[in-house]
Amino acid sequence: MQTYLEKRQPMKNVARFYRMAVLPNLFGEWMLCREWGRIGHSGQVRMDWFVDEEQAVAALIALEASKRQRGYWVEPQQLAMFDLTS
Repeated sequence: MQTYLEKRQPMKNVARFYRMAVLPNLFGEWMLCREWGRIGHSGQVRMDWFVDEEQAVAALIALEASKRQRGYWVEPQQLAMFDLTS
């Protein structure tokens, strides 16, 4: 599962992104990989580890809801970047 959000406010010179993905590792654990920063620049990365996939997905959903409340959103043309059938 993955998501990509953007926040743009030209009047305030704000152009930011927030990318999240839930990924497995070789040892059966799951991680929530987060990357954020200014659009067009490499961002900061943080990885949080979870025992199972359900906990990682729940954390992703909670973070996405929090970011949407702060003004982040998904452009419709960005949805084509992700496989939404899985």
